[in-house]
Amino acid sequence: MTDTAVDTNEEVKKPSKMPLILGVVALLLGAGGGFFATFSGLILAPESSAQAEPVETSPTDLPDISFVPVEPMVISLAPNAHSRHLRFRAQLEVPSQYASDVESLLPRVVDVLNGYLRALETADIESPAALTRLRAQMLRRVQIVTGPGRVNDLLIMEFVLS
Repeated sequence: MTDTAVDTNEEVKKPSKMPLILGVVALLLGAGGGFFATFSGLILAPESSAQAEPVETSPTDLPDISFVPVEPMVISLAPNAHSRHLRFRAQLEVPSQYASDVESLLPRVVDVLNGYLRALETADIESPAALTRLRAQMLRRVQIVTGPGRVNDLLIMEFVLS
């Protein structure tokens, strides 16, 4: 037997993770710097003239419109409904030049709205999104009665279930 002892328990040295950590930190710093430079306009920003004058904003003129009130209506609901009546009041937004034309057609408008509201089911009125849908339907019917371009909008002033 030999006296030379072989040292097999030598510790195997693992490679250092320091270069990986430094690479990740450098990558994050570069990405952050690139984002800041692009976001702040240092790079890739549209060219602007050095003598840019401040833009003065002035209020625009209001459109030439009139509001035509629709007679208040009380509509009886179905007997099995939670509420017994619907109280409805609205105004029509019209160009000023057509205000007298629309006022002369108000009996037809009231008739169309009254017929539509009476035909509704209780579930149609009581759902949370009902008012938006009903408003669009009523506006379309009013626009058909009054003719194209005469009524811009239907403004609901009162919509109360009692």
